[in-house]
Amino acid sequence: MQLETSNSNVKTESNQHVQEIQLSSTLINLSSPQSLLSTLQELRQTVKSEGQATFNQWRSHIQRSEFLSSALNLAEYLALRQHDLRSLQAALMPWGLSSLGRIEARVMPNLDAVIATLEVICGSQSAQHLNRPPIEFFFEGDRLLQQHTEELFGQSPPQRRVRIMVTLPTEAATDYEMVREIIQRGATCVRINCAHDTTESWESMIDHTRRAEQETGKSCKVMMDLAGLKIRTGQVLAPLHKKRVFKGDHILLLRCEPELGSEAGEFTTSTLDHFQTCCTVPEILDLLTVDTLVYIDDGKIRTRVVDTQYPAPNGQPGLLLQVMNASPEGVKLRSEKGLNFPNIVLPLSPLTEKDLSDLDFVAIHADIIGYSFVQRPADIELLQQELDKRSQGRLTRSAIVAKIETAIAVSNLPELIIYAAGKQSFGVMIARGDLAVEIGYQRLTEIQEEILWLCEAAHVPVIWATQVLESLVKNGTPSRGEMTDAAMAERAECVMLNKGPFIAEAITILDDVLTRMEAHQLKKTPQLRALHSW
Repeated sequence: MQLETSNSNVKTESNQHVQEIQLSSTLINLSSPQSLLSTLQELRQTVKSEGQATFNQWRSHIQRSEFLSSALNLAEYLALRQHDLRSLQAALMPWGLSSLGRIEARVMPNLDAVIATLEVICGSQSAQHLNRPPIEFFFEGDRLLQQHTEELFGQSPPQRRVRIMVTLPTEAATDYEMVREIIQRGATCVRINCAHDTTESWESMIDHTRRAEQETGKSCKVMMDLAGLKIRTGQVLAPLHKKRVFKGDHILLLRCEPELGSEAGEFTTSTLDHFQTCCTVPEILDLLTVDTLVYIDDGKIRTRVVDTQYPAPNGQPGLLLQVMNASPEGVKLRSEKGLNFPNIVLPLSPLTEKDLSDLDFVAIHADIIGYSFVQRPADIELLQQELDKRSQGRLTRSAIVAKIETAIAVSNLPELIIYAAGKQSFGVMIARGDLAVEIGYQRLTEIQEEILWLCEAAHVPVIWATQVLESLVKNGTPSRGEMTDAAMAERAECVMLNKGPFIAEAITILDDVLTRMEAHQLKKTPQLRALHSW
């Protein structure tokens, strides 16, 4: 399978090449159970052979024997989803059969169950006759997902399936009661962002977590999130009388800092025609060409390159960016704001020198390691090699959570799963902030769903992250949209809350929402508990 691709290769309605199944309703009458049976039998054979071929390519990268069946199911799911099955789904419904809409965790058992029932309906036992799969085999995928989730996060709370992860603020290093309340309220995992604080602070946070576990009797895992590659703006120079960037303005993006200095990190001069800033990873600029998109500050400022050799005051040519989108009120261009390049595959290592230094501590103290900026299977192998160097006689590798932040990571997700989960406990975080900027906000929901489906097919737990109940955490009052988002998060195995002054209240509300939704929804399956409102 292709391991490197740009954003343009992520599926869209306009460029998706759907591999049409030659056993679809366009060729035969699917209102006939005999036609349905032969259609499904042919589909099963196609999925089995193509899935096995993909699995064979992956086999050498799988060291954990307990992951073999999950990898095969993932390969079969990918083979199945190469086909447009919508007409087949509609044809199955009137017969009271599974429409294959919840097949992720059990591809072959689901197909076999439908085929076995159709054989009974048709009164035939062909040469391809299949026995109905045993109940335990049918639900084996669900059991494996639960097992892999417990390996990563520990046992779930008694009242709900979905875990809650909370990012610890700096104050957690000195305020034990804060950590205790976070765990008491229902957090089953705490996250330490290695982009902030020191090893001394991290150690204190972990000590507080372990102490709180003992006092509350509640288990809590520690995830340490490596800072990763931070591509940001440097200091900013602004033209005289210009405070904000508007649509149509130009920004000069340089390879090194503007020459004027100020403690505030922002400048004003009468000699500038355009705003100026630099990129903290200057080698990226060599990859950009005219019309390349450059997004600044989580996409608040959206630009495109109009000149790659624009003369700069320091004598070195810079990139001239034209602002395509910005708030009508303008946006203040600031230093230390993120830069995104949606259509560019960045050939950069996801492990910085700081990450390698931090790993000396993280590899020993963390239950889970959060991995930023993962793009290729080689990135997974790099972290595994670095962890092996620091194993210090540990019998098992630390668990890894890959943060899916870019289009290339989405395209390579099956291989990322195989390379990681084939060797150690593994999970996926849908990093919805960066991902939305990279692929476009209008596509976030679609890709988020596809990531959930793919991970369920591999029996890999998913963390639903970024701005969950953000208004509640920061201001004490949630928005209606946030409550709906939190309810939808029940389809993941873990939901992450960010730090804020009302984090304790947010944990309590999220715990209540997830507990209530569990009675109504399990992954993609509606749960039909009795209704009490009527």
